[in-house]
Amino acid sequence: MDQSTANQMAGMGFGFIAFIMLFSLAAVAFSIWMWWRILEKAGYNGALSLLVLTGIGGLIIQIVLAFGRWPIEDTMAALRGARPTPPMGGPMGGPPMGGPPMTIT
Repeated sequence: MDQSTANQMAGMGFGFIAFIMLFSLAAVAFSIWMWWRILEKAGYNGALSLLVLTGIGGLIIQIVLAFGRWPIEDTMAALRGARPTPPMGGPMGGPPMGGPPMTIT
């Protein structure tokens, strides 16, 4: 292999690596933007989306969203003039024991 062919292959390799790095950076930026919007709509601070940059941060965010009480739920209950609904605890995952489920008017 002559020198010009080696230079061409090295240039192609560098171009491919640069493309992969730019694509990865764009994917990470899109992921942070997406999580930011989701967290803000749920009532959390959007800056929590920066946890995605850590290795386990995305999993932590998902656990908080899946099992935690969202601040927007308390805000909506206050706007309806009702007390916040307790977590689901009835039989078979139904409404909480002690009264009928709340209706939205």
